[in-house]
Amino acid sequence: MLRRLKIDPEFQSKIPPLTFEELNLLETNILEEGRILNPLIVWNGLIVDGHNRFAILKNHPEIKYTVLEKEFANRYEAIVWICRNQLGRRNLTPQQVKYLIGQRYEAEKQAHGGNRKSPDKSTDKICPLISSHQTRAAIAQEAKVSEGFVQNAAGYAKGVDAAEEASPGIKQEILSGSIKPTEQAVAAIAKAPEEERPALVAELRKPQKKKKAEKETAELPAPVKIDNQQLLEIAASRYHAKQLATGSDMLCEIEAAADSLKERWEQTFQYYPDLFTDPGNRAAVGKIVHDLMNYLKEMEERTE
Repeated sequence: MLRRLKIDPEFQSKIPPLTFEELNLLETNILEEGRILNPLIVWNGLIVDGHNRFAILKNHPEIKYTVLEKEFANRYEAIVWICRNQLGRRNLTPQQVKYLIGQRYEAEKQAHGGNRKSPDKSTDKICPLISSHQTRAAIAQEAKVSEGFVQNAAGYAKGVDAAEEASPGIKQEILSGSIKPTEQAVAAIAKAPEEERPALVAELRKPQKKKKAEKETAELPAPVKIDNQQLLEIAASRYHAKQLATGSDMLCEIEAAADSLKERWEQTFQYYPDLFTDPGNRAAVGKIVHDLMNYLKEMEERTE
């Protein structure tokens, strides 16, 4: 049964990852118990809940487990369920909550061809589409937030995903709270052209400037009369070409990419030891390492 189960990358991406400490504690508890208490939730052979337990099972096939099959009309319904299930947990950061609400809103709009809903699933009657407003209102009521929060969360979630595509590893930094960019800065990445996104991601990693602790108390100067021509000149002077990021700005991006590589490799090797024990996997890993070393050697020569 275990071999027939598969991980869907899109489903897995909706689930906040555990830290190394949390993963180790989970594995320890499972080994001490000798079985997995919570079942793996699957749909059409794809895991929708239990990705970490599944990884542990692959290393310890002797552990007893159960599987619970769920039925969904399509992938969007499955994603909605994943987000709702994760939102029911208490150990989420505010950033993770916002991301999941945004993901749920987008998925729920797409479910049933634009969020159709029938009061009687036994009929084939075509029912009217539910408006985005109704969807937002329902999610807001359930999550105990405003409709505006739901709307903004959707833009935030798109920005997080766009940032991850531009710089793998940034999503975990944002959602874990290790960096705390503004919601507007994150959402802006999804709206920007792809070639500008790496520079915007680099900006997210820069420390935020602290606001002044005290407000200015000086009196405002007397109003100055400005004619229309002066007003136009002042307005025109405020618009200038965007300043592109420099190499110094992008050093943090290179450093973060290196750290992300090491962290992701260590986690993968920890939970998939057959990458080293299986001859075919070991050879493939060796080739990847060889190609990477050649690339790093080129970079080293260019910096000498």
